[in-house]
Amino acid sequence: MSEYSWPGEDGRPVPDAAAAWPATVGGLPVGTRVTGEVIGRQRFGVFLALDGHPGAMGLARIDRMPPCMELPPVGRRVSGEVVWHSDREHQVGVVLAEWAGHEDPLPRFRAGQVVVGPVTKIASIGVFVRLGHCVEGLVPLAGAVGYAGAFREGREMRVRIVEVDRERSRVLLAEAAP
Repeated sequence: MSEYSWPGEDGRPVPDAAAAWPATVGGLPVGTRVTGEVIGRQRFGVFLALDGHPGAMGLARIDRMPPCMELPPVGRRVSGEVVWHSDREHQVGVVLAEWAGHEDPLPRFRAGQVVVGPVTKIASIGVFVRLGHCVEGLVPLAGAVGYAGAFREGREMRVRIVEVDRERSRVLLAEAAP
């Protein structure tokens, strides 16, 4: 989903975060479990109206989101934990529960390993293969033998991991012999 919006664009009133700030900080210390509703989406995260704190403005920043997940849409109910306060912006930082329990699966893969996974996409640069939850790799066009018609989305493919680039979250693959 690529819809972006600010709180209040849907016609609902925006919490008066500045006026409620002392009560917000006192009632929502770091570590507090919270629930609420997504009231705005931006490239950097989602704004939250927090249950039981009508003036509080929560923010779940994208830098805490696992790379394979998406920002929740406006209107979705979410839960999480308070991780910071911004006195200047009058915002409560929240890590969403669905993000907090997510482990980066990339370290489980290493060069030389042979894996079988379904083809997820065929593009002009090569064939993408799902290696595991939230991990896809690319067999470049040059490494895809018989590329023209041999691959179909959903078909299982045996691949060898050539390189794992943890910094850029990329996996380079080659077709493996049967």
